[in-house]
Amino acid sequence: MPKGKNQLTVHLTQYHTIYIFTIILFLTGIIFGALIVNSMSFIQKQDLLFYLERFFQSYLVDDLISHKALFKQSITYHIQYLALLFFLGLSVIGLPIIWILVFIKGMVIGFTVGFFVNQLGWQGLLLSFSAIAPQNLIVIPVYILASSFAMIFSLTLIQSMMSKRYKRPILKTFYHYIAIFSILVVGVCLASLFEAIISYESMRVIANRVFN
Repeated sequence: MPKGKNQLTVHLTQYHTIYIFTIILFLTGIIFGALIVNSMSFIQKQDLLFYLERFFQSYLVDDLISHKALFKQSITYHIQYLALLFFLGLSVIGLPIIWILVFIKGMVIGFTVGFFVNQLGWQGLLLSFSAIAPQNLIVIPVYILASSFAMIFSLTLIQSMMSKRYKRPILKTFYHYIAIFSILVVGVCLASLFEAIISYESMRVIANRVFN
């Protein structure tokens, strides 16, 4: 345990700037997404709200989607997203794309929460918490870690190409990289389970009250 703690301390000391950068980039995306809501016209907001009402009434209120199907869709999406980050980390030129993905992920969450609150008030806040919060309590840390590790590995590859002394341990680092992403896959599986059961059921209850 002390050895593990020491390795974690060394890792955080060495790469803390990357983690901070990733978190700030994600938070910036959230703020930007919320600002987009305020820049939308009244007609655009009403059109989007109309489509959202139809979605909630069709798929949630009328119960046209099963827990199993929702879980399958969710886990497929999350694994594909992690796989994309994984392979971008293997590429030196993937760094800017990782930054864009982190920013977009934050922007989507910021826009969704901002739009619900802007249009539905406190009910929109409840709907946001029921639809977004349960799974994202796991998904957001997982994506931040995945993005950070992908950036770290990509930077390690750059060091490997620039200096011969980094070529030897790169294989060990790659094994660690695979192990970390394997653990993160378990995390998104749990998040998908939350989304398919907890988020879905709580969202159905609130959607029934809001849109009926």
